[in-house]
Amino acid sequence: MNKLCLITALFLSTLTCGYGCTSGAKDAPKEEVLPDPTPKVSIPLAGNAYITKGATGQTENITSKGLVNWATPGVVTSTWFRAAQSGELTVFLKAGIAGGGSSKVKISVNGAPFVVSLAGAEAKTYYAGKVNIAAQGYVRVDLEGVSKSGSSFGDVSDIQIGGVAANGAVYANDPENFYWSRRGPSTHVNYTIPAGDIEYFYNELVVPEKQDQIGSFFMCNGFAHGYFGVQVKSETERWVLFSVWDPDGGTTVPVKSGEGVVTKRFGGEGEGGQSYFVYNWKAGNTYKFLTKGKPDGAGNTLYSAWFRGPEHDKWQFMATWKRPLTTTYLARMHSFLENFIPEQGYLERKGTWGNQWVRDVNGKWTEITAFKMGVDATGKNKQRMDFGGGVENGRFFLRNGGFFNTYVEAGTPFTRPAGGQQPQVDIESLP
Repeated sequence: MNKLCLITALFLSTLTCGYGCTSGAKDAPKEEVLPDPTPKVSIPLAGNAYITKGATGQTENITSKGLVNWATPGVVTSTWFRAAQSGELTVFLKAGIAGGGSSKVKISVNGAPFVVSLAGAEAKTYYAGKVNIAAQGYVRVDLEGVSKSGSSFGDVSDIQIGGVAANGAVYANDPENFYWSRRGPSTHVNYTIPAGDIEYFYNELVVPEKQDQIGSFFMCNGFAHGYFGVQVKSETERWVLFSVWDPDGGTTVPVKSGEGVVTKRFGGEGEGGQSYFVYNWKAGNTYKFLTKGKPDGAGNTLYSAWFRGPEHDKWQFMATWKRPLTTTYLARMHSFLENFIPEQGYLERKGTWGNQWVRDVNGKWTEITAFKMGVDATGKNKQRMDFGGGVENGRFFLRNGGFFNTYVEAGTPFTRPAGGQQPQVDIESLP
């Protein structure tokens, strides 16, 4: 009987507290119910992230494993992906702390901050928070350390996303080509050239101010067997560069070169002959490029190039290269814009090209006013979609990098208005 009374009393007490007891309930943490607890997409930092803010003595690096050696306060690592639609986006972090310990890190999604607590050496998925994506386009996710119990904030392999806005997300997902995706897409101007034997190609380049990022190659005069343009090699060094590819079964050799021009072999992305000189070209100035291609009658084609800038206002002879097993004049004229340093692939760059002309073997100059925009495999395969081109202020332009949202489909045709300003070049007196 006493046992039955005790059970009854406990049951009534429980019912009473369920409706009226408040002791301790006010301070108890409320467990969050995740709107989408399972991420749909894993975005590897190895192909999509950059150190965008450094600090003295930093050790951080992006490797095939993602963000590693994350230990320096103030360092910011940024990851981008392109949302295909608007809607709710849930964000997660896949990370572990080598050697154990704990840390707090800040993860900002398009500027909206969340603090996440990490613990333990095992890589785990941590929920960060949710945001609303207003429209399709690139989303930026920043990571920054807040505090740590040991030497590391953690190693991060992936940003993971879920929710409606994660559907159809575009990001670099081909590990074999992460080197190229981090460099960013290369964009091209493929000029519409008249029929006939073209001996000379003339073009003008202006790089807008603040668009001359380190690692940029603004290629002006491209043709079937080579290219000619300017590069930003470092904070202190810039080049004018003229190169000619080797043919299959042959070697391109230098015939002669201009004053101060270095000639050498190049490899890596193909092989051939390279000529360059160090020249402090400046954004905002107009630079002129002239290329010649003519068969020598002995089974070779001789390619030559000249450069002219406002700093000296005279034609600088680059070099003449002899390409064997070749009997063609200039063909497939084009320009391109690329970044050749992977760590710089998150920065936008832009170039403008104008007043294009070709001269045939009879001495007739023809102005070039039409082109189709092209992009490399990184863009075609949608590893990156921050590329574009068109016509602006009467000039063709190309842009890439920076994760901007308005891209232009490869193959899109453009036409600029004719200027009628035939190049004032005395061909016979060129150095």
